[in-house]
Amino acid sequence: MSTAPGGTVRPRRATDESGLELDPAEMGKVINRLKRAQGQLSGVQRMLEDGRDCESIVTQLSAVSRALDRAGFAIIASGMKQCFIESDGQETVDVRKLEKLFLSLA
Repeated sequence: MSTAPGGTVRPRRATDESGLELDPAEMGKVINRLKRAQGQLSGVQRMLEDGRDCESIVTQLSAVSRALDRAGFAIIASGMKQCFIESDGQETVDVRKLEKLFLSLA
């Protein structure tokens, strides 16, 4: 990661094993989502330590799980977008629609 003017953190261009580059702007959103999930998970740990009720704990744990799933699907959608762009030279995929499709399978 690099720091932009004003202290904003910018992710570097990520490349997976296949050589596909993931869009840093989209990965910034994923990083934010993962940070929120990390905070939620810390909250679950505190709830367990405080002896909170099972229903509240399971509800929060479910939220963490959904946040992680969404981050994973966003990464997949970004990679798929790159595949489609490279295959025909122009953008033919709506990433948000692709992400929603993946989420419907979860």
